Amino acid sequence: MTDLAMLASAMLDAARKAGAEAADVLAVEGTALTVDIRRGKLEQAERAEQVELGLRVLMGGRQACVSVSDTSARTLTDAAERAVAMAREAPQDPYAGLADPGQLARHRDAATLELADPAPEPSAALLEATAREAEAAAMGVTGIRQVEASASHSRRQVYLAASNGFTGEYARSSTSVSAVAFVGEGTGMERDWAAEGRTFRADLPEPEGIGQLAAERALARLGARKPVTGSYPVLFDERIAQSLIGHLLSAINGTSIARGSSWLRDALGQQVLPRGLSLIEEPHRARISGSRLFDAEGLPTARRLIVENGMLTGWTLDLATGRKLGMASTANAARGTGAPPSPATSNVDLTPGTATRAQLIGQMGTGLLVTSLIGSTINPTTGDYSRGASGFWVEDGEIAWPVNECTIAGNLREMLTGMIAANDARAHLATRVPSLLVEGVTLAGS
Repeated sequence: MTDLAMLASAMLDAARKAGAEAADVLAVEGTALTVDIRRGKLEQAERAEQVELGLRVLMGGRQACVSVSDTSARTLTDAAERAVAMAREAPQDPYAGLADPGQLARHRDAATLELADPAPEPSAALLEATAREAEAAAMGVTGIRQVEASASHSRRQVYLAASNGFTGEYARSSTSVSAVAFVGEGTGMERDWAAEGRTFRADLPEPEGIGQLAAERALARLGARKPVTGSYPVLFDERIAQSLIGHLLSAINGTSIARGSSWLRDALGQQVLPRGLSLIEEPHRARISGSRLFDAEGLPTARRLIVENGMLTGWTLDLATGRKLGMASTANAARGTGAPPSPATSNVDLTPGTATRAQLIGQMGTGLLVTSLIGSTINPTTGDYSRGASGFWVEDGEIAWPVNECTIAGNLREMLTGMIAANDARAHLATRVPSLLVEGVTLAGS
C-alpha cells in the first residue's frame, strides 16, 4: 500500500518551496475489479489500480489546481511549480481560502464509521461465480431471453492534508451485484434490472434473489404501450423517487444560490415540501457510502435539518459559497483531485409516510406508476420539469398494463409541495427516499 501521508506531505513541501502562500493536497489510492457475464460466457474481467494526487495552491486571493498520477519527486516539484504559476495568472477570488485552524475537525477517526470492509478483497473467480449465480437465477425464470450480470468490488484510501495543519484519512469499500434481464422480440423487446451494493460484502443479499427480481421486473414489462395524454397523478417508484429530491438538493446548493440561478433562490424559510415532511442530512451512519466525519476542507460534519416540517431551513455550503453569501459553511465541501472544493450533501433522509406503495396505488385511482426515467430537461432557473418515463398504467387503483414511450412534465416547486410519501425507503441507501405520489402531472403519450 502506498504511503499517502508521505506523498501528501512531500507535495505540500513542494508547494511551499514553489512559493505557495497556502495549499492543500488530496491523495487517493484506489482499486476496482469488475466481472461481466453475458449469454452464459465471461464478457469482461477488468481490474484498475491508481494513485493520484491533487494539489490546490492559493496566492493572494487566487487559486489553481493540478493533479498527477506519477508520484516521483521530480513530478511533484514540477506540478507544484506549475500550480503556483497558474495561480498567479488566475482571476481574483476573494472567497477562496483554507479554513481557520479553530474551525477544523478534532474527531477524525473514520474507523468508527466502518466505511471499509476488513475482509480480504474478493478474487476475480469469486466475483465471476457471484455474477453467474445472478445470471442463472434470472435465466431460470420462464420467458427470459437473455441476461447480463455483473459483480464488482472497489476500495479507496483517501488522505487530506493542508498547510493550516489539518490531516485526515479514511478508506471506503463497496461490493455490488447487478442483473439486467431481457424479454420479448424485435420492437416488442423489453428489459429491466435489479442491483444491490453494500460497504461490507457480508451484508450483500444473495445473488439468486437479485437475478430473480430482475427477471420478474422484465417479464412484467411485456406488452408495454403508450399511456393516455392528460393530467394524472404519478407515483414515482422508490427506485427513482430520489431523483426528485436530488433536484431539490441541486437547487439549494450554495454554488447555484451564489450565482442566483436556482429556482429556489428566494425560498429560504418558505415551504418547499408538504408539512410533516423533513429532509435531514445524517453524515455519521455506519457502513453507509456517503458517511464522513469531516468534509473536504477539514470541517467537522454534523446532523443537519435541510427542510424541517416542509420549510427550507438553509443552503448547502462550503467555505467559499458561505463567505460569498455571508453565512457559515455547513461542512459540505467535496472535491476530486482536479478541482477545488464545492458543496455536496452526504447521506440524506426524507421523512417516510404511513402508507405502503400498494396503498398509494389504490389511492391514486387512475394514473401512472413510474419505474424508470429517461433523459432529462430541467430548467434550473424556473424548475420546469420534463422527462421521458416508463412504468405501469393504473386503473381504479390497480396496475393494469405496462407503459413505455411517454413524457411526464410539471413544475418542481408545485410537484414537491404536493407530494405524498410512502414508507418503503430502503435502509441501506445513502439517500433514503420512499415512493412519492405527485398529483396533477402532465403525461404526453398516445
